[in-house]
Amino acid sequence: MEVLLASLTIRQIDDDLKTQLRLRAAANNNSMEEEARRILRSALTKPVPEHGDFVTRIRRMVDAAGGGFDLELPPRGPERPLPDVFEE
Repeated sequence: MEVLLASLTIRQIDDDLKTQLRLRAAANNNSMEEEARRILRSALTKPVPEHGDFVTRIRRMVDAAGGGFDLELPPRGPERPLPDVFEE
């Protein structure tokens, strides 16, 4: 069974990022290409977090922080009169 391998060209990488990749590759005794493959493989094999609507994500964060909290509401003050906008 023959395995087909694809090629990927990444353009416009800033010099600092390229230097970091080169140093990381050297530290791991890899070529820059092999190090990039390992980084991509590692990043893309992690499970994708479930996304939900905004409210669901907030509820998950609150649950993870201990299940909620109570807010002390300040007392309401006296009602202010409505502006008189229909003056002639």
